[in-house]
Amino acid sequence: MTLKSLITPRFSLLKHVLSLLLLTLIPKLNAQCAGNDNSITVCDVSNETSKSVNLFSLLGSSAITGGVWIDNLKTGGLNTSSGVLNVQAIRNSGVFTYTYMVNKGGCVDSSIVTVTVGGYTGVTSSNVTVCGDDDSFNLFQAFDGNFLRPQFGGVWTDNSGTGALSGSYFDATRVPYEQIYSFTYTIPAIGTCAQQSATVFVKTKKPAIPGSSLALLLCNTDDLSLYKSLDLDTRLSGQDAGGLWSESGTGQLSGILDTTIDVQDIYNRFGAGTYNFTYTVIPESPVCEPKTTVFTIIIEDRLDFTGSKLEVNSDICENDLPIASYQAVLNRGIMSIPNGSYVVSYKVDTGTSTNSYTTLGLFSGGILTFNIDKTSITKAADYTVSISNIYKENSLRLCTNIIGSIIDVLHVNPIPKINNATVAVSSACKGFDIPVVISGNTNLSDGDYTIIYGLSGTNTIANQTATINVIGGVGSFLIPSNILPSIGNTTLSITRITNVVTGCTNTVSLNKVFDIKPLPDVSTLKISIPSICKEAMVNVSLSGLGTLTNINVVYKISGANVITNESIDLAVSSGNTSFTIPASSLNTIGDNVFTINSLVDNTNGCQAIVVNAMANFSVFNLPVTPTSNSFSVCKIDNPAIGDLSPNGNQFQWFDSATSTTPLVSTTPLISGTYYVKEVNLTTGCQSSLATINVVVHEVAKPILNPNGEKFCGIDKPTIQELTNNVTYLDQLVWYDAPINGNQVVATELLKEGTTYYGYNYSSSKSCFSEVLEVTVSLANCEIVGDIFIPDGFSPNGDGINDTFRIKNISFIYPDFSLEIFNRYGNLMFKGDRNKPEWDGNNSDYKVGIEGTAPNGVYFYVVKFNKGTIAPKQGKLYLNR
Repeated sequence: MTLKSLITPRFSLLKHVLSLLLLTLIPKLNAQCAGNDNSITVCDVSNETSKSVNLFSLLGSSAITGGVWIDNLKTGGLNTSSGVLNVQAIRNSGVFTYTYMVNKGGCVDSSIVTVTVGGYTGVTSSNVTVCGDDDSFNLFQAFDGNFLRPQFGGVWTDNSGTGALSGSYFDATRVPYEQIYSFTYTIPAIGTCAQQSATVFVKTKKPAIPGSSLALLLCNTDDLSLYKSLDLDTRLSGQDAGGLWSESGTGQLSGILDTTIDVQDIYNRFGAGTYNFTYTVIPESPVCEPKTTVFTIIIEDRLDFTGSKLEVNSDICENDLPIASYQAVLNRGIMSIPNGSYVVSYKVDTGTSTNSYTTLGLFSGGILTFNIDKTSITKAADYTVSISNIYKENSLRLCTNIIGSIIDVLHVNPIPKINNATVAVSSACKGFDIPVVISGNTNLSDGDYTIIYGLSGTNTIANQTATINVIGGVGSFLIPSNILPSIGNTTLSITRITNVVTGCTNTVSLNKVFDIKPLPDVSTLKISIPSICKEAMVNVSLSGLGTLTNINVVYKISGANVITNESIDLAVSSGNTSFTIPASSLNTIGDNVFTINSLVDNTNGCQAIVVNAMANFSVFNLPVTPTSNSFSVCKIDNPAIGDLSPNGNQFQWFDSATSTTPLVSTTPLISGTYYVKEVNLTTGCQSSLATINVVVHEVAKPILNPNGEKFCGIDKPTIQELTNNVTYLDQLVWYDAPINGNQVVATELLKEGTTYYGYNYSSSKSCFSEVLEVTVSLANCEIVGDIFIPDGFSPNGDGINDTFRIKNISFIYPDFSLEIFNRYGNLMFKGDRNKPEWDGNNSDYKVGIEGTAPNGVYFYVVKFNKGTIAPKQGKLYLNR
């Protein structure tokens, strides 16, 4: 399809649409407000004027502005607002149409401008080179990028007849190096525009040739010392000389000119693996890329499976052969085996033949698993599975691995058969287990088996399980008494037998009749034994013996006292009987358990089934009389009964020898005599009373003299002076806190507003009195005359009179304030007991003037803030 055939249908369709539009606007058919159709040809595409072709100017004078331009073929070169066409933006030569449409002022019209664009083949570059290994060099790369790009749609011609041109792509690998080849790009003539051509000259350059190499394949058991000085150059063929070797990871090459490596050292340091060394050739021409070839060394480890353990899962019974599958698990020996997929060759020995197989298995964490072919396993027998070879699936098999003896036996076990066996069952009294013996014609090997059986007749039950141990073809089990509740004939029916070890099972049909005799009924038997004190006799009472008249009881006692299988005959009346155990048999303190081992009806010789026939009793001892010493305590410690020793819930205290009401633990102690005894809270046994003498010491509280807390700070009063203001009897000590405080020494100076805590301590009683709390005031100073206020100071840093201060004012008037003003009334300084001195600077209180105060006269105001004393003011002189 030609460009013209593409344009014409679209143009005709547009004309048809416009015609229909005009038919609906018959009154304005002759408006011609879009101008007239026109055409233009642009042959010199590269000319700057082709970038701004004004299509609107081609419509004629009747065309009005304000219409819309349409790029019919979407060339991309038209500004649809202005109607200016950039021909250089059209990437092909050809014929293109642009429609101008107007719908304005009652006029609806359109016109078409047809533009013929000539061919443009661009400007070729000089000195175009291509590497001889480039098989797809695009000849459009040979044009000078400083000029307008050539149009598409032209045809390339192979002027040199290389046969290596396909479209615009030149295969330089098909022609000799270092020669120049010519190719022409042609765009055919169109309209009045002539054909355009451009010729490209391309020179091929020799590529880099790195040659080829064969890999070095080794097993770690090979003599690697033969490759301690391996020259890498000797491993290449057909390469350009002068290339450089490189590698990553082994550190064998010391520099770009080094070509020698030590293969043995590589293995010693890094072990088995693949090691690559790259030979790089730099081309003569920069248009060619460097080329590389890789020399590979592969070293494999010989695997040692010595000590490996094989387990074939799982043993089965012969009746499971049709559905069975088998998996082998190999645990590695002492040598480590890498994870991965392995090829396993193994054999299955059936006893009469040996079959060989090969399969894949997965080694992970030292364990290899693979499936066993089951075609050789067809009957009950022992099958020996042995591994003949193992190697990694992707291994080159450069080593011969050590396999050793790796075997396991798969057991296909027979099902047990006892249908022709002899069964012996003894008759017995009701309530006792009955033994069953199986012997005779069986195929049972020694070991344990489970039996499924049922009972019918006077006793009926199904699906009971018992275990028999077979030795020499004979096995036995017990029928438990709890499933034989009825008297009379009962039939035993064995229905299944299973080998406990192999799990193999088989149906059975064996029957045997036996007899159950009646037993005495002691289901309501109760035993009553009271606990006693040591050396008392124990009375044992039995009840719930029903209609029994004479019985034999075998009993035992365990625990603190031991009696083994003591037998006694007892007459029973109305279901009750009793007997005593002498105190001489129970001479150990502690807990005991009385148990009836057997109870036999002496009238018929049948032994009753005794369930939970036991009772607990204890032999108690009397508590020992408590030991207690005299107790001395300080009253300030608020002593109470709970402070006496011994103490605890088992001890009871009394304030008289005849009192029966114990004192509670919070009862305050007073000086006097107290009594204590120990009571066993479990048995209620009591000890004798012990006597204790209690003395409660009281020390008089110190008394502060009137105004004894008031001092004058000027006098530098101490703790000793505070002590002097207190009345006390023994020794007065002071602390800085009422609880966990530190003792304050007598020489320590008193502090204003501080509270001190004084105790009267009696060394003879080792007790303190109640606390005396004293809060000290250091403002109790007697003023004699006016305080001295200096009239000047010299803040020159000589250490003498460097600050303005009023001596002792902080002690006498602790709440005083001081203000200093300059002669202009500006405040220079504000002071109090925390800042009593002025250093001649106003940097701490910046008002008006900052920095160092100059020499001169200043004024002060002192407010004493005590009583009715009036403030005092005056002047001072500052001289530096």
